[in-house]
Amino acid sequence: MKKRYTEEQIIGFLKEADAGVPIKDLCRQHGFSEASYYLWRSKFGGMDVSDAKRLKALEAENARLKKLLAEALLEAEVTKEVLRKKW
Repeated sequence: MKKRYTEEQIIGFLKEADAGVPIKDLCRQHGFSEASYYLWRSKFGGMDVSDAKRLKALEAENARLKKLLAEALLEAEVTKEVLRKKW
């Protein structure tokens, strides 16, 4: 799924709201829902663009490591099963 807004844009929206722009007006002006705003605020609130990029990189690395762990555990389980059948 392609995201409509980048992290930089989202952080810009949050900073606009912090500057005093009413949330309803901000949402209408940029074309997103209030629910999206509050979701973004919970995820990106208080971050700078560099922090958001680092978060994205860490999430990608975490996903890669989880995949590696799952593959290693599956391989170990298959090996145990083969050894049980041999004896």
